[in-house]
Amino acid sequence: MKTFMPSYSSYRELEDIQLAGLQWTVNHAYNGSNAYRMKLNEAGVKPESMKSLDDLKRLPFTTKEDLAAGYPFPLLSVPMSEVVRIHASSGTTGKRKVLCYTQKDIDDWAHFFARCYEMAELTAEDRVQICVGYGVWTAGAGFQLGCEKFGAMAVPAGPGNLEMQMEFLMDLQSTVICCTASMGLLLAEEVESRGLRDKLNLKKMIYGSERCSEAMRDRITSLLGLSDMYDIPGMTELYGPGTGLECSAHEGIHYWADYYILEIIDPDTLEPVSDGEVGEMVVTTLRKEAVPLIRYRTRDLTSIIPGRCKCGRLIPRHDRILGRSDDMFIFRAVNIYPSQIDSVLSDLTGIGSEYRVILDRGEGGRENMVLEVERDGEASPDDDPQTAAVIKETIRSKIMVTPEVKILDYGSLERSFRKTRRIFDKRPV
Repeated sequence: MKTFMPSYSSYRELEDIQLAGLQWTVNHAYNGSNAYRMKLNEAGVKPESMKSLDDLKRLPFTTKEDLAAGYPFPLLSVPMSEVVRIHASSGTTGKRKVLCYTQKDIDDWAHFFARCYEMAELTAEDRVQICVGYGVWTAGAGFQLGCEKFGAMAVPAGPGNLEMQMEFLMDLQSTVICCTASMGLLLAEEVESRGLRDKLNLKKMIYGSERCSEAMRDRITSLLGLSDMYDIPGMTELYGPGTGLECSAHEGIHYWADYYILEIIDPDTLEPVSDGEVGEMVVTTLRKEAVPLIRYRTRDLTSIIPGRCKCGRLIPRHDRILGRSDDMFIFRAVNIYPSQIDSVLSDLTGIGSEYRVILDRGEGGRENMVLEVERDGEASPDDDPQTAAVIKETIRSKIMVTPEVKILDYGSLERSFRKTRRIFDKRPV
């Protein structure tokens, strides 16, 4: 079967590819986009000054504000006649971010997305049930493009419609499912409640769009009898999903470094952090035509994983996305990321994978945090006081805050076909 994996055989060869791509991108953006030309001129950078990868640090950052300022076709670097498609973000925080694509952008996206299916060790015999959003969003189109390029059967089910999902899993005998982790849990619990696991042929899940705790992964894997689950990153600005994938060694996410350069910076100082240190992901595309990205601040938090993976591939890795720098909330002067709560709860027994945090203010303006956690399906309610006490003490010792902990019946928190909201901040602004 055809391979889609990168062809470079050494890190030096990869660096040569990246330098050539960086030089092309800066020249292309400078000559194709008035907005980029102004930013580069203000920074005192000309395309011909890109002599080495170290010159990347001389380039100005690009932000979501740059995309908003150029709405509806921000940072467009090709004539409109070369644009064959647009995709857009959800627009939950204002106007949607609209990104343009040339035919080459679409072809490149399909190619490196096919790598994801190859890395997950699929074959042409697999039947891939794609349960993510279709329309202006990148998810459905990306998963389907890559699947068809790879050569497996695509089942474009879309999100929601639980009965249809069950019908397809049963009748089509889908072997792979692609969805959010939240939808994966919802489907897994439905399969369990109907006693259908032994009637399915489901082997693997590729999930993305939100952080998934180890407890949640374990729960989904157990209920569906999966052989493996793979975390897939992606964002609308950077083509869409498929910009990397976790391999079967589960030692981080391999990212396609021949298509973009990844930097990790301190979101406050904007200086690079050391390998292994958590910071904000910054990306620079190397081949993107319609809307190239130059040091785009993604707001996603992760870290570079140094060294070679156990799988033996030379493809660089970053850690799973831990959250976003703007996801952080402050409680009694302590900075907290949802990923910290995920991590603490995943290490405890007697509880399920689902939780939510409710923040409010009491009389006198005192801040309160209530942490609601589901009881494990096999645990006894008699153990709730002890379980709550353990959670409370563990949160206090590891995150330095003391929440009120409530243990809820298993399945009482809302399930979602899309991303699950876990933080509810009701404090007056």
